[in-house]
Amino acid sequence: MTIPRTVPRTTAVTDGQLTEVFAPVFARIAEDAAGRDSRRELPTEAVGLLRQAGFGTLRIPTDRGGFGASLRQTFSLLIDLAAADPNLTQALRVHFSTVEGLLTAVDPSGPSADPSTNPSTVDAAEAGLHAVVDGTLFGNAISERGVGAAERYRTTLTRRGTDGADTDGYVLNGTKYYSTGSLFADVIVVAADRDGERVSVTVPVTAEGVHQIDDWDGFGQRVTGSGTTVFDNVSVDGDAVTAGGYGTDGRTPETAFLQLFHLAALSGIVRRAADDARDQVARRERTYSHAPADLPREDPLVQAVLGRVNAAAFAARATTLAVADLLERAADGADAHVDAAELAAAEAQVALIPLVLDAVNELFETGGASLSSGALNLDRHWRNARTLAQHNPAVYKQQAIGKYALTGDGSALPYAWSAGVRGASEVPFTP
Repeated sequence: MTIPRTVPRTTAVTDGQLTEVFAPVFARIAEDAAGRDSRRELPTEAVGLLRQAGFGTLRIPTDRGGFGASLRQTFSLLIDLAAADPNLTQALRVHFSTVEGLLTAVDPSGPSADPSTNPSTVDAAEAGLHAVVDGTLFGNAISERGVGAAERYRTTLTRRGTDGADTDGYVLNGTKYYSTGSLFADVIVVAADRDGERVSVTVPVTAEGVHQIDDWDGFGQRVTGSGTTVFDNVSVDGDAVTAGGYGTDGRTPETAFLQLFHLAALSGIVRRAADDARDQVARRERTYSHAPADLPREDPLVQAVLGRVNAAAFAARATTLAVADLLERAADGADAHVDAAELAAAEAQVALIPLVLDAVNELFETGGASLSSGALNLDRHWRNARTLAQHNPAVYKQQAIGKYALTGDGSALPYAWSAGVRGASEVPFTP
């Protein structure tokens, strides 16, 4: 299938223009999503369709070759993508985070830019954006098994030269897990320790010594391209290293940005569950002797269940986009706006997880035992939602929300959930 890519050259891309480009792509991706999950088959072709259509360039301005989409438009599309296959929304999470960092770096006059950014970093970021427009995708290698804090990373970056100069380059060694999206990526963002300092490193997946293993064995989100990445004496140039990497403390809008991907994925899951329930009821002929109607689609009880699942899908989407709106406002860097976005992302997570899990469970109230058929694979909706709900456990968000409500102190907000994402996203790109 060839997807024609049309990049709108307008100052503000419209929702209609974006739908025209991506709706056919999402429809194609959805065709075998259930089958891929059953077979545990990586959606490599689907990623290729997204790459061809320029999905990874959504946030890049039109004058730089992208679509210039707003955060609301971007997350609206990510919800639609998740309805087609939620694995892909999660797999692209670090890519979009990296692009946000590149955009910040190339605009030193922007409200959230770092005034200390030097020209070489700007040049590297420009190169990164050009690469993204040409189709480059970013993945990550951040987390390690058994290591709960950034300051305890065992992955090391050591200087290669005898005089300790950055110009001599480095050697990267270590093993990472949860390398989400990296099996589809061209470049991996790696968190490492350099002589006690946290740094981020960009490494091409084709570099000698990079070994990617598809060993993620979760019962849901099975094909996100996660798993183990091993770095065995990988040579790294000095300009591919950024100090203050993943784990940097402080108030930052990037934590809410990354949380939004999980919210978008949950919203897409419940949307697909509602549509699947509707389709099953519409074609179903068999009912029960004590049912109040001869056909399930005419049964007011079944209709009420469908109503509840659809209402949950609406509420999930509206809530996710409301957080995106607050995050857009937080781009000015004002503490109050950044805190508002972080609080909203946490509150949305706490609210949406039970809403979505209940809705995808209730899907099965619309029919009999036949809905448990493995061929339908409807249980993937619950499995995917439950797996996403395990990310950044909601119980910690609940406590942070309550503490903030009592104190009004921004330090109570759960920024530490992904502290230092700013550093991870501002990694320069080495072409």
